[in-house]
Amino acid sequence: MRQISNIFNLGIKELRSLWRDPMMLLLILYAFSLGIYLAASGVPETLHKAAIAIVDEDQSQLSRRISSAFYPPYFTRPAMIGLDEVDPGLDAGRYTFGIDLPLNLQRDVLAGRQPIIQLNVDATRMSQAFTGGGYIQQIIHSEVGEFTNGTRVTSVSPADLAIRVRFNPTLAQSWFGAVMEIINNVTMLSIVLTGAALIREREHGTIEHLLVMPVTPFEIMASKVWAMGLVVLAACTFSLYVIVESVVGVPIEGSIPLFLVGAGLHLFATTSMGIFMGTVARSMPQFGLLLMLVLLPLMLLSGGITPRESMPEIVQNLMLAAPTTHFVKMAQAILYRGAGLDVVWPDFVAILAIGAVFFSIALSRFRKTIGAMA
Repeated sequence: MRQISNIFNLGIKELRSLWRDPMMLLLILYAFSLGIYLAASGVPETLHKAAIAIVDEDQSQLSRRISSAFYPPYFTRPAMIGLDEVDPGLDAGRYTFGIDLPLNLQRDVLAGRQPIIQLNVDATRMSQAFTGGGYIQQIIHSEVGEFTNGTRVTSVSPADLAIRVRFNPTLAQSWFGAVMEIINNVTMLSIVLTGAALIREREHGTIEHLLVMPVTPFEIMASKVWAMGLVVLAACTFSLYVIVESVVGVPIEGSIPLFLVGAGLHLFATTSMGIFMGTVARSMPQFGLLLMLVLLPLMLLSGGITPRESMPEIVQNLMLAAPTTHFVKMAQAILYRGAGLDVVWPDFVAILAIGAVFFSIALSRFRKTIGAMA
């Protein structure tokens, strides 16, 4: 009972210390409110107001027809420019697309020849360049076909494909972005809070007070794990119910309490990682550099951004040792597909096992270095 009391009281001390740190509180507030909203709404779901310029060398009915086919909201009103203005405009970033309608375009089309229409694309604007090129090609083919045939021709397929999109019927980017940002922020903040708390005690000299108290390294570490884990879990709960469901309007299919149980297990692993990194780094700048080296692979290779099946097999196998891999799989199954415990229990077990290993390693390192921190 005394050990539990010590862990509880030390955890309360950690919460009070966090409450007196306005920058950490601001980071938590931003990460689980405005950060989630920006991740959900900041990425356009379709092509939107792409800047386009057209060089009309033909000045024919067909060329004017093609020019008038580009309009908002997908494109801005086309800027009619000269041929010598295309490269300077793309270099200056005024246009994303530049179309050159060649001389005698209409005459060659009506004669059955295949004139070449040049499309220049600024590929540095990746999201617009990749989708916009396909849009422009479809628009030009459609307008040329309608002009030559007198009517818009639609091809009839011999077989009808009935598409049923599950879990995200409208293919809304905001549904995916909001939930994945929560998953990433849970990992990031749990590592940051525990590691920063340990380094803050070293810099402020409060670790010396703990060393003369009748508490063990296990109690000190366990208090940081439950206190910082509780803060992140509470912020995650607020974000799911208020920001994701109410503000962004993402319908959560599965059980949020079940997800929070899995998040709690994940926090057990990531807070242990934060403490281990806090014992390795000697100062806050060192901790920040170490955090980037650890956090980027955890986020990029866990399956949250790119499906794991698209990665090399060796990367897939290596990332099975990371708790984020199982957490992302579990979170997507619960929040997107409404999976129950009968589906996600293997991920729960894997996260708990990885967390136990990380906690043991971090505790061993903490015991060896706690004396040198004073």
